[in-house]
Order: sequence, then structure tokens, then C-alpha cells
Amino acid sequence: MRGQDLPPRCSSVGAVTETEIVRDVRAAYDTAAEDYRTLVRGGIKLGTVYHALLVDFAERVVAGGGGPVADVGCGPGVVTGMLADLGLDVRGVDLSPRMIELARQDHPHLRFDVGPMAALSYGDGELAGVLAWWSIIHTPPEEQPALFRELHRVLAPGGHVLTGFHAGDEYVHSSHAYGHDVSLHAWLLSPDEVARAATSAGFDVLLRLTTAPEGRQKNPQASLLFRKPPGGPG
Repeated sequence: MRGQDLPPRCSSVGAVTETEIVRDVRAAYDTAAEDYRTLVRGGIKLGTVYHALLVDFAERVVAGGGGPVADVGCGPGVVTGMLADLGLDVRGVDLSPRMIELARQDHPHLRFDVGPMAALSYGDGELAGVLAWWSIIHTPPEEQPALFRELHRVLAPGGHVLTGFHAGDEYVHSSHAYGHDVSLHAWLLSPDEVARAATSAGFDVLLRLTTAPEGRQKNPQASLLFRKPPGGPG
């Protein structure tokens, strides 16, 4: 999902299972899809550091020979469309069927599929790049290594992963988000821990950026760029 601030916080709840997290996150974004799309339709402004990161990511993919790119946790496809405008052969995938419906409406020339980012439908080494733009926040920290192993699996050698997330070390449960009553689980993530999860999966860290909160944001924002080493197995 896209990188706005986290919804208003509620007190932490008891332990939840991975199945409950997936179910609740899917239901929350299905419920709030239209209002969420309205919120993020402004996209990422030209000249911002986040726009520069997306441009850099696109240029790295093209310089590496190009190939298919997946926007995992694409939401209504706003950033997927931006990557297409930057010349990438991009497709989106999201857990929420309603989000995918809206993405297909807004970007009928692009491919969008329903599915979990932890179990992607792509073949081994199929992708030249993966964007996980504020979508890893719904994966518990202890599940991040497995998530990055899956991203490593679908990437070709030399492929890149660009991530963005809310920085910190906290579990947040929201019962109201984007104007709707929902049950939404999210985590503020430590950039060091995300980097460790990625390197344990076999990635090299190329870039780390943390920015102070701006506007509506309550927490620092972080972005990391990883590369699957070239020359290894697909």
C-alpha cells in the first residue's frame, strides 16, 4: 500500500496469527479502497526525494537491461502508473481485490493481479525489479526475512528491490482508517532490521535513506535499495 502516514493508533492488541493479519489487512483495504484512492491520487510530487528514488530505481532497471518489474502491494496503482511513465515494463499485485479493481479501472493498459506479496506468482528469476513501497509495513518483523527470501527468489541476478516504510520499532493496530471502521495491523520497522532481513536473504544494500516526519507524518520515513548480486543463480 502507498506511503501516507499510518492511521490513528489504538492501543496494542494481543498476539494475532499470520492468517488473521492477512485477512484483516485484505478486508481493511477492500473496505477503504475508494477513499484510499482519493487520498493517494496526488501521487508523489516531482522534485521530492521520493520521486528521485523512483527515478533512480527505474534508471537502474533500464541500465541493467530492463525486464519486467513488479509493484508489490500496489494499492490502486498510482505508483505503478508512475513507473510505467518512467519506461518500465511494470505490473502490480495487491492483497485487496477491490484495490486491484480500481487499479485496472485507472490504468487499463497495465497488468494487475490479486495475490499476497509473501507468495508471488512469478517464476524464479523472472523479474528485473521489485518495488515494495510502504507495503512491507503489514508484515511482522519476524516474517521480514521470509518476505525478502521470496523477493530474492523472483528477481534475476543483478535485479533491484526498492522499499519504503515507516521507521521505528512499534506495533500499531488501527480500528478506524481512511474514514472506515476496520482492523488494520501495521509495524514501524527498524531500517537496521530491514537491512539485516534483506542481507540474510542474499541481497546487497546499495542505499539507505531516512527522512524526518513532514506534514501529516508522525514518524520518520525510510527507504532502502537492495540488489541481488549479479552472476549468481536466478
